[in-house]
Amino acid sequence: MKKSEFVTQDLLSKIYQNDPSGPRKLPPERQLAEEYGVSRFTIRQALERLVRIGVVRIVQGSGIWINTSARNNPLVYNSITEKRFDQIRFRTISLHKKRPDRDEQQIFGINEQTFIWQFCRLRYVDESAVQIEVSRMPVTLFTDLNQQVIEQSLQQYVLSKGYQISHLLTSYRAVSVSREQAALLGCKKGSPAMHINNRGILSDGQVFEISDIIDINYTCTYVIPHNRDNLAWRQGSS
Repeated sequence: MKKSEFVTQDLLSKIYQNDPSGPRKLPPERQLAEEYGVSRFTIRQALERLVRIGVVRIVQGSGIWINTSARNNPLVYNSITEKRFDQIRFRTISLHKKRPDRDEQQIFGINEQTFIWQFCRLRYVDESAVQIEVSRMPVTLFTDLNQQVIEQSLQQYVLSKGYQISHLLTSYRAVSVSREQAALLGCKKGSPAMHINNRGILSDGQVFEISDIIDINYTCTYVIPHNRDNLAWRQGSS
């Protein structure tokens, strides 16, 4: 693990370890550099990451302030969501309408005669191709979906249509990159990657998107409350 990544993780841990009545600020850069035995540049990299994910804010002449919501809410960030939109761009590979298969009918709650959009796009981060995304969305909800839309933020597009996004259901599994995927991503066949399956759900319970993503540079950090009931079940306790 890089020094800046270690500092990020450790500061994040300490922020969550403290109770709400604890310190509202982090120590100054110089003090943090001395405590971790690293350069101020490394500390600055770690702090910039914490700023990007919304955990702290840096006020010139005032210090490094911990956002109060950081201690109250679960945190999930990954190698994509910590990037600004100006660091990300998309390239459309394909876009077409199709009839849904049985699984897609079940997920979207539609019949076999209803069309869905299917599209494939490449996501570039800092001008490097890192993801292949294949997504499906109901045509009835998004009649005007087009290339310009899918080369921008889909969540912003969904919100612009007046829908309210409730939550995302996401699963992960390790895979190897296929020959076709390697050609698009500019890597070697068999390179390790993460297969990410997403299901986006609106406030009324309607699924608005399902996507399968192959990511060759994926990292993820999350904080979840301790689940006593799950622990008891795994131990075979009643």
